[in-house]
Amino acid sequence: MIPTLVAVSHGTSDPRGQGAIRRLAESVQDRLPYTAVRQAFVDVEAPDVASVLAETRGPVSVVPLLLGAGFHVHVDIETAVEARVAAGQPTTIAPTLGPDPAITGLLLDRLSDVELSPDDAVVLAVAGSSDVRARLSADRAAAMVATSLRRRVRVGHLGGAGRPLEQVIAEARREVRGRGRVVAASYLLAPGFFAERLDASSADIVTAPLSSGVRLDDRLVDVVVRRYAAAGRSQRSLSLARLG
Repeated sequence: MIPTLVAVSHGTSDPRGQGAIRRLAESVQDRLPYTAVRQAFVDVEAPDVASVLAETRGPVSVVPLLLGAGFHVHVDIETAVEARVAAGQPTTIAPTLGPDPAITGLLLDRLSDVELSPDDAVVLAVAGSSDVRARLSADRAAAMVATSLRRRVRVGHLGGAGRPLEQVIAEARREVRGRGRVVAASYLLAPGFFAERLDASSADIVTAPLSSGVRLDDRLVDVVVRRYAAAGRSQRSLSLARLG
């Protein structure tokens, strides 16, 4: 019985977002011919993660196609995984896709495309979460970009309990004082509800979501494959521990 990678994304009603995530899952399948790659969702779309896990047999690694671990990881996904483990089915959860140096590289490329000037202010625009762990993850992602750019990178939240994006943009605009632009770097995986809100923001420039483009960036696929490999190592270690 071949192992299964369950790629769990948020879900969206936007056909562009659906297509982008489907392309990502298909690209991962191409990289892993001896693994069954299945999609699942935590909101909006079906099937949900609990249904997919319940009907899948054999070892499963759940890879969240999410940039930070908030409610959807710690409640939706973990609850479904715990139920499967309790039923005696080997199941592991991989870390979320972000933060990661490869994703930092993607963000930097998007910012390079808009030709940042020394006077521009950069805001990392994130979906947002009520979970402090997700907000700290976004802060780490911003710090990684800031280190590479050697400039301050603020974090603006499109939802949740973090600092609202428009408030952060206004603060950045006061700092540039008309000398530079406020550039919002999209820390969103695909087009959808939050990407539309970001596009409608008062930022001077908004970069595209990470999976956007004529061709899916191989670095995103690399991150998913590495997360899957890490989950597999965790599963083997757990099995050995039980044998011991």
